[in-house]
Amino acid sequence: MRKNIIFFFCCFGILAVSCTERGGTDNPDRIEADAKYIGQAVGNFSADEWYPGGQLGTTANVTAGCYEDPTPATQQQGLMQAFNNGQASFERNFTLNTDPFKGLGPAFVRSSCLDCHPGYGHGKRQDSYRSVNGNGYLLVVYHPEDGDNSDDGPYIAEVTGMPQTNATYPFKAPIDESLIQINWHKVSEMESGLPMKFKDGETYELIYPDVYIPDAAFNTDPVPTNLAFRLESTIGIIGTGLLDAIPMEDIREQYRAEAPYVELNPAFWDKAADDFAAGAWYGYSRLGAGNFADGSDAGADTQLLKKFTYACTRATLQDGPGANAIWNITNVSRSDRHYLYTTSAWAKAMSEDPEVIAAIQADPKSPYYMDGTKEKIAEAVLALLDPATDQFDNPYHNFEPEFSDDKYYNLLVWQRGLAIPRARNLNRKDVQRGKELFNEIGCATCHRPSWNTGSDNYWEPASVGKRPMPRYADQTIYPYTDMVQHRLYMKNGIHGSWCRTTPLWGRGLSKTNTGAEERLHDNRARNVLESIMWHGYSSKSDAYSATEKFYNLDKADRDAVCAFIDSI
Repeated sequence: MRKNIIFFFCCFGILAVSCTERGGTDNPDRIEADAKYIGQAVGNFSADEWYPGGQLGTTANVTAGCYEDPTPATQQQGLMQAFNNGQASFERNFTLNTDPFKGLGPAFVRSSCLDCHPGYGHGKRQDSYRSVNGNGYLLVVYHPEDGDNSDDGPYIAEVTGMPQTNATYPFKAPIDESLIQINWHKVSEMESGLPMKFKDGETYELIYPDVYIPDAAFNTDPVPTNLAFRLESTIGIIGTGLLDAIPMEDIREQYRAEAPYVELNPAFWDKAADDFAAGAWYGYSRLGAGNFADGSDAGADTQLLKKFTYACTRATLQDGPGANAIWNITNVSRSDRHYLYTTSAWAKAMSEDPEVIAAIQADPKSPYYMDGTKEKIAEAVLALLDPATDQFDNPYHNFEPEFSDDKYYNLLVWQRGLAIPRARNLNRKDVQRGKELFNEIGCATCHRPSWNTGSDNYWEPASVGKRPMPRYADQTIYPYTDMVQHRLYMKNGIHGSWCRTTPLWGRGLSKTNTGAEERLHDNRARNVLESIMWHGYSSKSDAYSATEKFYNLDKADRDAVCAFIDSI
């Protein structure tokens, strides 16, 4: 998929690059003008801001495919072979039993990581729920706490946290995706009272999804009841290794700086103690002892700060986005994930389904066949599919990891080694004006521009051992996120209400890389302006004040803010 072209920083000043202006197409005159200023201080931008990932984390490439580029650190540290091997695991479809990418199922979300991350970017907005390339949607199925359509409530137990809508023959998917309905609705008025027409006459339109899944779609026993549904799209994976390198202590200070002015998630921040709450920590005791890159022992009791995913459920890339997805999206086992990502309710339903049992009876080579009787087949199906069964001691299961530790290591190198594209158009007056306004109206309060990576003392899983991964020590990076959760109170909002501030870097190249430019957690925003206005849907939103100020800007200034966001 990727072009094996290595971009070195000595090329920054002379490389011809493309950039897409808001609402336009690649402009050769703009490309030439842009190239004259790359790496220089221009207007209110420092020279460093051309390189949002620092010298070790930025690719000079800004053309189609740039999201796939390795960081200079990955190249300089001799990790390109591991990077390329890890990339193959990300891009290839997994299968039921064909090497080298075998082990799919028996229930799964997608057969390829690339399906959810088209062009390595954000998933695309969908009108129907089908397992096709570009559909980065993950279903959220939960019991609503406050009313039928509440954003809050616990996940159901009958399907997995990332609900599976596919299965390998002869099994039936836990949720039949053909019965999932997605309907898009227009917002008729803003709950906050902000008009849907700017004072200069320009209008905007906001849409949001409504999801419905009938009881008949669930192949579980029991079938769940009292349900609510949300969609969450995959986010871009570029530059995540750099975010992983932000020191925990610096994130703590960011929480402390915000706590006096905005309510923070009490599960993460104890306001009285002025420190992290118990829910902010991620214990590694269930994974066994691991090691840090400097040789210190993480130990079985070590806890690290949760900082990844919308809900901040993961602490490091080595046990978080991507690393876990190779298991719970495809259900391919590893030495540290020897059990299946399934539920007891699904296993029970499959062991009692006459069509499933009959199909296994017709195939003596099936691992579930046993002596061919319905009773023994049902027993084997239940024992093999039920996650409550100890897979090591299971008499029906001769465990051998389907995804080797070497492949897992390569995947970690690849994910930690993905670069962020350099910034574009910083020499333009409207982009410089956009940066000024972005700060003035308060966007930078949550979308904090810069961080320092510190020593980047990453944690190594025990199954990987002492093998090097890309390191980004002492880099000034510009991700435009505070790494803190906030609430926007959108119509049919995100499950759990709290959402980590999404990094803005590199998003202006989404259409170039993926063919789409939707934003926000469920792709409801079709462009930057809609994304901004969703922040002000409710006056309770943490970003309402900034959105109101944006609303009151004239058109030239609104366009400047959007141009800035698309350039960083």
